[in-house]
Formats: sequence, C-alpha cells, structure tokens
Amino acid sequence: MKLAADLRAFSDRLGHDFARPDLLVRALTHGSLSTATRPDNQRLEFLGDRVLGLVMAEALLAADRAATEGQLAPRYNALVRGETCAEVAREVGLGDVLKLGRSEMKTGGRRKDALLGDAMEAVLAAVYLDAGFEAARAVILRLWGDRLSGAEAAAFNPKTALQEWAQAQGMPPPRYEVIDRSGPDHAPMFRIRAVLDDGRAAEASGSGTKRGIEQAAAQALLDSIEGE
Repeated sequence: MKLAADLRAFSDRLGHDFARPDLLVRALTHGSLSTATRPDNQRLEFLGDRVLGLVMAEALLAADRAATEGQLAPRYNALVRGETCAEVAREVGLGDVLKLGRSEMKTGGRRKDALLGDAMEAVLAAVYLDAGFEAARAVILRLWGDRLSGAEAAAFNPKTALQEWAQAQGMPPPRYEVIDRSGPDHAPMFRIRAVLDDGRAAEASGSGTKRGIEQAAAQALLDSIEGE
C-alpha cells in the first residue's frame, strides 16, 4: 500500500521511511475507529512503551555513568511518562494524522494527552517492527532531543518534595483540593489548592492535567515555605 500525502509528510517528520506502510496506519488508528478488519493501535502501544523504555534506560546509563538507581529512576520516569510522549507527538504533528472515530473527533481527541501519548508509543513500535531496534532508537533519540540532557531537572516532582518536607515535620501528606473545574473534557481548566496539616496552603490554576496543576500548587506552597 502507498501512504497518503499527509502520512508521507508525517513519516518525513519522524525521519523514517516505512517499508511496511500498514504498520504506520495501524499505529495511528484509535480504538474508536477500529473494526474486525482494521485493528487499532493498542497492541503496538504496548510494545512501543517497552521499546521507548529500553532506549531511555540505555541512554541514561550512558549519559551519567556515576548515577545511582535512585537518581536514574525519576529521570527515566520523566522521559517516558505519557505527558512527555504527548509533547513529542504534538511537536511532530501526530494529532493531525491520528485516525479517530466520530465520538472522539467531537470531543477533541486530537488534543488529548492520553490519545497522543499512546499513539506516539504505537508509532515507535511501528518503526521497530518495520526496521528493527537501531532504527527505532535513532528516531527516539532524535525526537526526544534535549529532553535527555534535561531529564534531571524534569525529574523534580514538587508533590514528592512537599510530601517529604511535611513528613520531616511530623505531618501527614498534604491534601489537594479541587476548588474549581471548568471547560470541556478535552481541555479542562482546574483551580487546585495544596493544603498542609498545619493550615498552610497555596493555590494554582490553569489548563492541562489535574496532576500538572497539583504539581503547580505544590510548588507554590514550597515557594511560600522557603520565603518564610
């Protein structure tokens, strides 16, 4: 089969010329559009998650030969988490070629982190099955780019830091309260408050994932504590 023009352009952005174009089509097919003769990308996503994980683990070990497992694990998580995969997917315009059913189209599926992240992993699996591990590794390292060198900074988790601070003070973990939620399901807006057991609190608001706004609230509370 021949790729349509938009898929050829996407393949060019990936930096991989598919010998088996059907693999790319499958990787971009969401479950909302799958049929008995048109499989979705879930199995490829399962495989792509493992391919990405191996490439990132190998790259992190090579980048810092003195790092301990405890230092490497959060860096690894920052590189392979769904939000990072979705960021990469947006950078290569994956949402524009994602094949969705009508229901997902209506709810903004092309912009959803979960759909983009899963499809990005499926595409990596398609490259792996099409041309082998080295081809997949080359694509991943190019697309993830500077994220690898910035993994240590990206690995910092304000929620974890705030919880560790609270525990050091003999307090239970902080609570996260959703003060307000608005906007459509595909682009929700949150206002969240992080609260310590002693009553100190801070808020954050914005669009994106609930987890991301919780982290912003935790960072705001950490900043407030440091400023006391």
